[in-house]
Amino acid sequence: MTTMTEASVREFKMPDVGEGLTEAEILKWYVQPGDTVTDGQVVCEVETAKAAVELPIPYDGVVRELRFPEGTTVDVGTAIIAVDVAGGAPAEAPAEQPKAEPKEQAEPKPQARQPVLVGYGVATSSTKRRPRKGPGITVPAAAQAIQTELNGHGAPAAPAQSRPLAKPPVRKLAKDLGVDLATITPSGPDGVITREDVHAAAAPKAAEAAAPVVETPATAPVPAPVVAYDGARETRIPVKGVRKATAQAMIGSAFTAPHVTEFVTVDVTRTMKLVEELKQDKEFQGLRVNPLLLIAKALLVAIKRNPDINASWDEANQEIVLKHYVNLGIAAATPRGLIVPNIKDAHAKTLPQLASALGELVTTARDGKTSPAAMQGGTVTITNVGVFGVDTGTPILNPGESAILAVGAIKLQPWVHKGKVKPRQVTTLALSFDHRLVDGELGSKVLADVAAILEQPKRLITWA
Repeated sequence: MTTMTEASVREFKMPDVGEGLTEAEILKWYVQPGDTVTDGQVVCEVETAKAAVELPIPYDGVVRELRFPEGTTVDVGTAIIAVDVAGGAPAEAPAEQPKAEPKEQAEPKPQARQPVLVGYGVATSSTKRRPRKGPGITVPAAAQAIQTELNGHGAPAAPAQSRPLAKPPVRKLAKDLGVDLATITPSGPDGVITREDVHAAAAPKAAEAAAPVVETPATAPVPAPVVAYDGARETRIPVKGVRKATAQAMIGSAFTAPHVTEFVTVDVTRTMKLVEELKQDKEFQGLRVNPLLLIAKALLVAIKRNPDINASWDEANQEIVLKHYVNLGIAAATPRGLIVPNIKDAHAKTLPQLASALGELVTTARDGKTSPAAMQGGTVTITNVGVFGVDTGTPILNPGESAILAVGAIKLQPWVHKGKVKPRQVTTLALSFDHRLVDGELGSKVLADVAAILEQPKRLITWA
């Protein structure tokens, strides 16, 4: 039998994967007792009130115990897995194990750093992630596809050097696009394959097939589960995780900030033509170009012209805080609920840079890997309800923000153009704002500027 001493067992505790979060739910275990794990290997996926996050283990060893089953909500700081770090693998050996060696393995040199997933921090080891040792490792059914890819469909794991280095979301992207990672020349640090490498290797048609989160069925509201009624007249679904946090935030926003919503209907025919032209532009090759990109740029220009709308209300100090930067939030519907990741310093980005940032935000949200940090610090938000065929709505402010722009469906409608009724591409915009710090004049100016730019996109040049 395998002998393990208590001194060689390390406990990995639930970290604070956000800022100030107190608990997280264990969604999936990717390891089972007896499995060998390596420094940086993802052992489980957890869901907080903000996002789903994968947790890497910070040392080598053999899994001794999983302290909680899947579906359990665990407080931050509670041990969730025990790992025997003596020798890094099961061994038929005497009970006596050197005590210095486990310490060295459990506490690698702090100066050697490698990037890890958001939510855990920076790993304190230079050891690169390696596939698990040994065939036949038991994993939860939901993680079988990931385990199969890592271990070569049940075959003994190859040395780490022979396997292309890439994060799980990048591997999934490559799989979705039909790209073999082994054929890609990595451009990331330490030979890591990036999303850009995958997109560059994919066929143009495959790259174009990935649509924005706000425009794909993947991000549409998840259909209600089909329930086989066997006499039961009600189904109760626990409110937790992202959905619970969203509900609390919306209640707080709706009953704290006095909302005002204004509407405008605008002819966006020229904007739609510009979208098609930009798709053929060399500067936008490999980037997603869609109406949302130009709407986002129009809002940024409108904020530049009317900077007072980019602010927040500090109730404690009774102050209006003017923001001299724009972290542009993009509302996205996911199976776990509504999330609003934001593009940091969007005001400073060129149109191609904004397109790239939107594409990265979209891909990450679609993969379900949006980090808590990506959803913090937003200043204004765009929500696209038009993808559901809705003309417009009255959006509720994201907490701490002063304005949110809702974009309705773009439809071919009869419109008076140059004195004649013609079919034109038309949409309705709705701007909600906090009336404590944004009055009707300021809100109207911002909405009118956005509409004017979308009607005449050349204003992006003259007003920017």
